[in-house]
Amino acid sequence: MANGGIGILTSSTETMAPEVARRTWPRWAVLGVLMIAVAVTAVLRDDAGAPLLLGALGVFLVVRGALLLRGARSGLADAELAGPARGLGVAALGWGAAALVVALVSQALAATVLLVAVPVLLLAAGAALLTRGGAARRGGQGLLVWAVLATGLLVATGLGQSWERAADVATVIAALAVAVLAVPVLVGAAGLRAVAARPAPAAPAGCAGCACAAGGCGA
Repeated sequence: MANGGIGILTSSTETMAPEVARRTWPRWAVLGVLMIAVAVTAVLRDDAGAPLLLGALGVFLVVRGALLLRGARSGLADAELAGPARGLGVAALGWGAAALVVALVSQALAATVLLVAVPVLLLAAGAALLTRGGAARRGGQGLLVWAVLATGLLVATGLGQSWERAADVATVIAALAVAVLAVPVLVGAAGLRAVAARPAPAAPAGCAGCACAAGGCGA
């Protein structure tokens, strides 16, 4: 997600400047609340659950892609990161626009997209986490188990009942995944709020701040 996704929960938030955290934490809080609202609404509204989830994902990708492209063009990103950021921005815009079109055009098509995308994304996310170490690797192992079980459930439902029913189950699984992802986002927002509430460090006596940018008074 924005600004590195769940990376907001890493130790880098502890060293983030309070003024940056002050601008960032409300966005994460709003995002987490919206994710839970979308998940709950998608489960309660059977007729509109799949288009709502797919449309929300499309909006997020379009906004994120636009922000990445703006950062790359305005020089906010490092030269080495500008190219990858531009590529990610274009990809996010393209996939987001496609998701929005599908969500707006057809409820049945949106449900079919979720039926295919849910197991694929779960398996891909679990495999990606396995390449990391520590807690991320253990989380990837758990996610892979959940992905295999979800895939088996969808296939069994499609063969035993109907693929329309399987698409409904995929919508519920997607909504559950969105709600689960909202929890670390809200926890990260709370951590950033704590960082934002820290008082700014006092300047040493006799320091006018003029040499800080040059490496300190010793420079």
